[in-house]
Amino acid sequence: MTAAKNTDLARDLSEGIASGRFAVGTLLPTEFELCDQYGLSRYAVRKALDELQELGLISRRKNVGTRVEAMRPRAGFTQSIATVEELARFGAEHVRTVQSINDVVADLALAKHLACPGGTRWLHIACLRMEGGSTRARPICWLDLYIDPAYSDIGPIVRDAPETLASSIIEERYGRRIARIRQDIEAVLVPREHAEALRAEAGAPALKITRHYIDPADQVFEISVSLHPADRFKFSMEMNRTRE
Repeated sequence: MTAAKNTDLARDLSEGIASGRFAVGTLLPTEFELCDQYGLSRYAVRKALDELQELGLISRRKNVGTRVEAMRPRAGFTQSIATVEELARFGAEHVRTVQSINDVVADLALAKHLACPGGTRWLHIACLRMEGGSTRARPICWLDLYIDPAYSDIGPIVRDAPETLASSIIEERYGRRIARIRQDIEAVLVPREHAEALRAEAGAPALKITRHYIDPADQVFEISVSLHPADRFKFSMEMNRTRE
């Protein structure tokens, strides 16, 4: 078994995907079928499939199979965001699809999750953000928005403007300006309740990003929690040495 054989299989499968021989949304042959067809070990087949998964061409789920997700390799989701305007551009490029809208009161578990006082009321909007701006593409994250209930009529507007940040809608419609955004990033696992929607394995590594949108009076009026499967997102930042 050689790396060249892995590469040959990966190249043949990627060419088959690009040509439409393996259509987006369909399943590739099983690992055992690929072993028989190409005369490779199961290890070599898995390495080739790993390459395609890294490129975003396929996804793999236990008891489901290997699904074709895209005809061309994804550019990746390396996020380098230093300003509110850059965050808005990210939202425009990766549109959301609203899954549900409801009112919630933060119990102790949710309050800890959001780093807010217990008993706080929120308008909760659950969404998916989609790859490349297409609502039919692969999801890049699950997104939970928690918004000041004073803006309870914003739900349909958020649904009808999938490319615009909810915070931008609040600024434009209600005049409540963002003074700063506090952002926390942590490594987590994909929860079972979101795995199917994300087309990810429950318990797989993920990145959780929590953002608190804070107005000039130092009041939080929105909290967003995005959950990114590990193979679909990388956060990038650059550090400069301060002048001595």
